[in-house]
Amino acid sequence: MLTDRFENALSLAARLHRTQTRKGSGIPYISHLLAVSALVIEFGGDEDQAIAGLLHDAVEDQGGQDTADMIRATYGARVADIVLACSDSVQQDKEDWQWRKDRYIASLATKGEDALLVTSCDKLHNATAILTDLREHGPGVFDRFTAKRTGTLWYYRQLADRLTEIRPGALSDRLAETVAALEAAA
Repeated sequence: MLTDRFENALSLAARLHRTQTRKGSGIPYISHLLAVSALVIEFGGDEDQAIAGLLHDAVEDQGGQDTADMIRATYGARVADIVLACSDSVQQDKEDWQWRKDRYIASLATKGEDALLVTSCDKLHNATAILTDLREHGPGVFDRFTAKRTGTLWYYRQLADRLTEIRPGALSDRLAETVAALEAAA
C-alpha cells in the first residue's frame, strides 16, 4: 500500500520537473517518472523503490547534491541512496557523455538490488519510448540524443547485456527484447 509519502514525492517530482519535456517532444517529463514508478511497482517494488522511481532524475537534472540532501532529509537514506545510484552525474555541468555512460555501465555490478530495479525500469521505459518514436517518426529520432544513432544503440545494448547478466529475470528479459526491437527498427 502506498502512503502519503508517495503522494508527497509525486508532488515533488511534478514541481522539480515541471518545465521539462521528453527529448524532442512536447510530452511533459513527468510522464517518464510516472512510467518508471509504475514499472517499479509492477515488478514488485515497495514504496521506497516507487518513490525513487519518481525521483530518479531529480539529482541529475534538478539541483545536484542539494537535491540529494533534500531527498535524504524528506524520504530517508534508502530513497536518497537509490536516486544517487541511478544518477550518472551529481554535477549540474555534466562530464563528457561517453565517459559518464562508460562509468555508469561499469558501476552496475556494484549497485544494490534497489538501484538495479529502478535503473532497469528507467532504461526499459526509455528504450520503449525511443522505439515508439522511431516507429512513428523515423530515424531522425536519434538526432535528439547527444550520441546520435550509433551511441544511443550502443548504450542501450550495453545496458541490456549487463543488466541481463547481473539481474536475470522478466524485467531484464523485457529490456533485452525491447533493445533488440529497437536495433531491428533502426
